[in-house]
This record gives sequence, structure tokens and C-alpha cells, in this order.
Amino acid sequence: MKNVTAIIVAAGSGRRFGSPKQFALLRGKAVLAWSLDAFESHPRVGAIVVVLPDEKWGRGLKAGRGKITAVVAGGEHRQDSVFKGFLRVDPRRTDIVLVHDGARPLVTAEIIDRVIEGAEKKGAAVPVLALEDTVKEIKGRAVVRTLDRATLVRVQTPQGFDLDLFKRALARARADGFYGTDDAALVERLGAPVATVRGEAKNIKITSPGDLRSAEALLDD
Repeated sequence: MKNVTAIIVAAGSGRRFGSPKQFALLRGKAVLAWSLDAFESHPRVGAIVVVLPDEKWGRGLKAGRGKITAVVAGGEHRQDSVFKGFLRVDPRRTDIVLVHDGARPLVTAEIIDRVIEGAEKKGAAVPVLALEDTVKEIKGRAVVRTLDRATLVRVQTPQGFDLDLFKRALARARADGFYGTDDAALVERLGAPVATVRGEAKNIKITSPGDLRSAEALLDD
């Protein structure tokens, strides 16, 4: 069985939210704490690296969470934060790396399972959801064309990768000055396959105060 380390990325300043959203309270517990506890309790995850706006924000995070091996300050962009977190992953005890947005508090053990299994089989795996709405490409305010939504998906985290594959993907991106909109985009640039696994509608990302209310409702569902 392969060893798994999770990098929880929670280094955002929360400009759109009005404050660092990862520390906003959801049912009396920080959004980030919900994410951390999901990985802490997962039997396949052996270690957790947390990336924060500043290391001082990590005070108290390790209490009751023995899998946290490092807390590190993030970089200018999310991808820089992922790289800084990756530097703290122990390659001697890691085969698969999971990268998860700390602002997705409702991640479940089942979705973590599916991503790990997909990464073990294919080298890289991302959870996806089908699109329900019609999608159109536009230029300015004019429609260019209607896209085939059957070939399009929405992508979530955690995303999972073979350690060496992700190391090469990060190195290539840094050498080229490339910034992707997600971690899998870096692997795609290498020409490596990225498998998709079933995501979950409740695995929402908190980006606005309204999303907190949505998460509350999902907890009651």
C-alpha cells in the first residue's frame, strides 16, 4: 500500500471574502479545521503539510492532529504556496501527494479514497462534476459558440499525484514561468495522463459569506 501525504493549501488573504476565509467559523469551527480533520481521520493519509498566510497562524493547529508534520508560510500565488508545501513533504515516506484547498471544508473520506485510488492507478487523478448548464464561449459581450458540455467538467480538490511525477511537473512549471489554474494543469503540460474520478456536489469551496450559509445547509442535508 502506497504512502500518502496531503498538502492543505490555506495561504489566501481572503480579499474577496473580507478576511482570511479559511479561518471563518462554520458551526463554531474554522473552515480550515474541517478540512484538516477530514485528512487527519483518513486511514490512508500518513502526513499533512499545512500552508498558511504566515506560520504564526498555525499556532494550535497541531493540537489533537498528530499527522501534521509541517506548517509553512505560503508564496505570492497559490502555485507558489503548493511548491513551498511540497518542499516539506518527506519523499522517504511519500508515494502519493494530495493537494487540497483548505477552503473546501466538506470533503469526505469517500472522495479522498477515490482520488488516492485514481492516482495509484494512473499517476494523477482529479475529482470532477458534470456541467448542468449550457456553456458558451464569448468574446466581449458576443457569443462565439456553444460548447459541448458533455466534454466539459468542473474540477475540485483534493487532486492526487505520484510524488515523482508531481515533482517534475512543479519543476517544469517553475522553469517555464508557467502558472496553472489548478495543480493537474502542471502535470498535463508534461503529456502525462490525468484520470478523473467522481466528485461531490457538497465539496464546495468557500469564496464568499454566502458559501458559508450553503455549507451550513449542506451539513444539515
